[in-house]
Amino acid sequence: MFVDKATIMVKGGDGGNGCCSFRREKFVPKGGPDGGDGGGGGSVILRSCTGEQSLVAFVYNRHYAGERGPHGKGKNMHGRRRKDIILNVPVGTVVTDADTGELIVDLDQPDIAFVVAKGGNGGRGNARFVTSRNRVPMTCEAGYPGDERLITLELKTMADIGLVGFPNAGKSTLLGKISSARPKVAPYPFTTLHPVVGVVELPDFKRLTVADIPGLIDGAHDNIGLGHSFLKHIERTHALAFILDMAGVDGRTPWSDFRHLQDELELYMKGLSRRPAVIIANKMDLPGSAENLELLKDELSRELIDIIPVSAERGENLATVINKFSEIIEK
Repeated sequence: MFVDKATIMVKGGDGGNGCCSFRREKFVPKGGPDGGDGGGGGSVILRSCTGEQSLVAFVYNRHYAGERGPHGKGKNMHGRRRKDIILNVPVGTVVTDADTGELIVDLDQPDIAFVVAKGGNGGRGNARFVTSRNRVPMTCEAGYPGDERLITLELKTMADIGLVGFPNAGKSTLLGKISSARPKVAPYPFTTLHPVVGVVELPDFKRLTVADIPGLIDGAHDNIGLGHSFLKHIERTHALAFILDMAGVDGRTPWSDFRHLQDELELYMKGLSRRPAVIIANKMDLPGSAENLELLKDELSRELIDIIPVSAERGENLATVINKFSEIIEK
């Protein structure tokens, strides 16, 4: 189950109360205040982790609260600060305040730890209030409350290359051929319902990540279908690969598909369509693809974008695709 958005309640633990106490010991002629301080409450911390790929854990548990700090005791015994709660989230998670929409933190790098709800400090015991004029203070403090807030977690996929195309263009087939990922592949549209990230091994022992973005349709920028749910995962990719169906199986032309995809990206976020990109002319093994390839080259003759003809189903010319991806990322 893939979940890319969740709303949770987080609360830091309250601090423990300080103690009001006086020494009463044998053979000690004069006692004195010895009330200890309360312990601090545990905080709630979000940590970005490469081992997480979904926010599904936050669907079943929506409340996270740190433990309250223990109270202080006599004989100057202070409460120990409670342990923090650490919640692992995928890299690329954006955290916002659910009530105001204010951005709290963008966990766009691995191993970022952010305190989203700080635990309260413990109150001071009466031993802290001794002065030269007040040798027997009767004052102590209550523990301070921890932070409490309702937050929204939204995952935006992080990848080097994002595969963009209409449904049934062959994105999942291509990803399965060039990486170890195993996305669902079937001969009908909208097979992919959530992003799948694959790791491509390069000859020089380097790696790059490729994300299979679910298919877009006209009007996706207006949130038609699952528009925004899909488009937001393209925001974080460094470069784009437009996967075009050269055979026109669904009755569309490759050049019109490319223009529509560019328009949807630009209408969703200005400048998104102008990122480094390459066109993967897929399904070259089907009738009519060769003719459409020549027409596509004529249509885009003024565009500074490379066109690579491939057959993902047969695994043809995929080495060229991988080399091109590597070249784009190096630049």
